[in-house]
Amino acid sequence: MISRTVGNINLKIADTYEEMSREAAKIVITQVTNKADSVLGLATGSTPLGLYEEIVKTNKKKEIDFSKVRTFNLDEYYPIHPEDPYSYAHYMDVHLFDYLNLSRKHIHLPDGATTNVEQECRDYEAKIKSVGGIDLQVLGIGTNGHIGFNEPNHYFEKRTHLVDLNQETIEANAHFFGCSSKVPSQAISMGIASIMEAKRILLLASGKQKAEVIEKALFGKISPQLPASILQLHKEVYLVLDQEAAASIINQVKPPSCYWGKVLTQQSY
Repeated sequence: MISRTVGNINLKIADTYEEMSREAAKIVITQVTNKADSVLGLATGSTPLGLYEEIVKTNKKKEIDFSKVRTFNLDEYYPIHPEDPYSYAHYMDVHLFDYLNLSRKHIHLPDGATTNVEQECRDYEAKIKSVGGIDLQVLGIGTNGHIGFNEPNHYFEKRTHLVDLNQETIEANAHFFGCSSKVPSQAISMGIASIMEAKRILLLASGKQKAEVIEKALFGKISPQLPASILQLHKEVYLVLDQEAAASIINQVKPPSCYWGKVLTQQSY
């Protein structure tokens, strides 16, 4: 495991996806252990699956209590019914919620079946505000730099809103649906300001397809054309990667081969 600080970002590079997932789980578990009534912002997709598996394992051992925890998911497809097997509501049940001692009244996702999207967006923001905001927000990142479903744009969308999904995003999610034509073309997503107001942020990325966008998000110009770049401005971000996702930055964050020799020499005096 390589641990470095890059600006305000606490970077951890794991050897494998499994190690990345365990490291991410430690951060979430520590949050809940230190604050029993934590408000967690949660993400979906392939990357967080290992994280959720680790959390479930810990909960089964009764080493952590989720009874007072409240959750808010980043996004949901639109239109889609919560019981639809392709909905994020169903995803969360199958991979996490069904296995935790988590009260159903404490679980929140945007309603993909709403008939009034604008009101749903306002209500979702109000719910987050009513519990004092999100303590720890879990994020994934798209190959185009989106976080939540905040796609590349000419400006940062501030609050929960309806998004027209990019074709690249639709293609990336096609494997969940069987083909791209079945992927909804819209989604309800927290906005950038909603995400940035979280007290702490945990961003996960795995696989070589994420390497280029991770480098741009970490070291590139802050721009709404690469939404994840805004995280450079957050006060407490944990970026946990596997080796493949870190491929483009590893030489920029890894100490030179003589580094440890110098440290040992200095310590010997």
